[in-house]
Amino acid sequence: MQTRRDLGEILIEEGLVDQANLELALAEEARSGKSAWKVLLEQGQVTERDLLRARAAQIGLDFSDLSKEQPDADALALVSEEVLRRLIALPMSVLDGALVIAMADPRNHLAVEELAQVSGKQIVPSVAYRADLSAAIDRAFSEPKLPPPPSQRTGAPPSSFGPGDLVEAPPPPLTEADLAPVEEIDKEPNLAEFLIAVLEGAGSDLHLTAGLPPMVRINGEIQPIKGYRKLMPRDLQQIIYSMLSQKQRESFEENHELDVSYALPGKARFRVNVFQQRDAVGSVMRLIPYEIKTVEALGLPPTVLEFARLRRGLVLVTGITGSGKSTSLAALIDYINSTRHEHIMTVEDPIEFLHTHKKSVVNQREVGTDTYSFSEALKRVLRQDPDVILVGEMRDLETISTALTAAETGHLVFGTLHTQDAPQSVDRVIDVFPPHAQQQIRVQLAGSIAGVMSQQLVPLSSGKGRAVAAEILVATPAVRNLIREGKTHQIYTSMQSGGKFGMQVMDQHLAEIVKSGQVRYEAALERCHKVEEFNRLVGKG
Repeated sequence: MQTRRDLGEILIEEGLVDQANLELALAEEARSGKSAWKVLLEQGQVTERDLLRARAAQIGLDFSDLSKEQPDADALALVSEEVLRRLIALPMSVLDGALVIAMADPRNHLAVEELAQVSGKQIVPSVAYRADLSAAIDRAFSEPKLPPPPSQRTGAPPSSFGPGDLVEAPPPPLTEADLAPVEEIDKEPNLAEFLIAVLEGAGSDLHLTAGLPPMVRINGEIQPIKGYRKLMPRDLQQIIYSMLSQKQRESFEENHELDVSYALPGKARFRVNVFQQRDAVGSVMRLIPYEIKTVEALGLPPTVLEFARLRRGLVLVTGITGSGKSTSLAALIDYINSTRHEHIMTVEDPIEFLHTHKKSVVNQREVGTDTYSFSEALKRVLRQDPDVILVGEMRDLETISTALTAAETGHLVFGTLHTQDAPQSVDRVIDVFPPHAQQQIRVQLAGSIAGVMSQQLVPLSSGKGRAVAAEILVATPAVRNLIREGKTHQIYTSMQSGGKFGMQVMDQHLAEIVKSGQVRYEAALERCHKVEEFNRLVGKG
């Protein structure tokens, strides 16, 4: 396999710089962080066209010097002016049946595909300086016109350009993309390849941000996907818009925020958030495997399965973003689906895990696609004969109020909150309501709540994968009384001593998985709630 030559080596071979000056520029790059190629430009060692010519040679493409070369009339007639101006491209010649086209960005595969479609020919791209291209396109489509195609010619030789045709404004400087370090332009950005890299690297999230190569989170740490250059704003818009429907694009352009799901056929699904930042589009894509793991496979405490065996009540699964709440909920819903003949309704934003009908009938609704909001869907769900209801996120007063009512009226309701422990979760539900209504909500919550699981993920000692650490609150009569009387600060003590009911606090479970060797002490220490208590539990007190 042929390896790519170093850009500096090409500049030396062309006689544009000598070894000594190149080494000085590289030393300045190491000292200041400024690109060596910018240093050479500022010193007058090379011109912008010199750099672009060398870059073209490096990636195996020809360079079209449009200050000297002219497009062939036959080639120019194959593509309309509108397309060429939009894509900043210029047909130069027809060679062995292929159309040679000078382009500012020959790596833009979408532009190459469009040019092939409109011209009906295979495209051979060459590199051209952007300012030269703009001037050459202006010349090509200004008076006097270039000679017509051969079928319309009268036999007169083609006219030549006069000196005035070559006058142009001073060219603008090269862009950051033109001067990007060599190692950053290895591969054309490709969404499917990015997502496959997430799967093959056992990653959890793909991050697409302007000015960085595609990034993947593996075992909680973000790192670049090797072999790809920095993503420019135009790359991001092409990549992200390629997975959106027209309706979704319009929604994003209006709101500058969008949550959707995206499937890589036969491999995995992703929860996608699209956002606007610094005049560019960005996105984070969370991996959602097709396979739904069991509660046992996830390493959740056995008490969690008891929540799935309930017939009524409110069960909250809580934790920070990325703590595995959706995965745990999917395991609970799948257990019910596999063991009971019931009707399960989910309201999600977006739908993450797809549930097939097993013993139960499962209907999944997506906010923004199937319904306008969580609260609107929950108003209707009680008329849809559900046994089990999953609320993807309990965001507001109306959603929480409806979920409490559903639990009170004999349904099993699962919901999520972004809280870090069980007592805080109880307070969060109550604090959503105005002060004058909070006592009534305490009574309602005390009567309907069945349990709370708060969880977080801790890196395994092996460095591959993460373990679940979970805090469990079971709504015993004593706990219900504490909620009703507004004594939520005493719930923690009840959980510490409630092991016989299946309860545990976070530090107890963290200590357990440290002692078993699953996770390192240092990793658990960073995530414990009370350091002294945790150290006592692991025997370091």
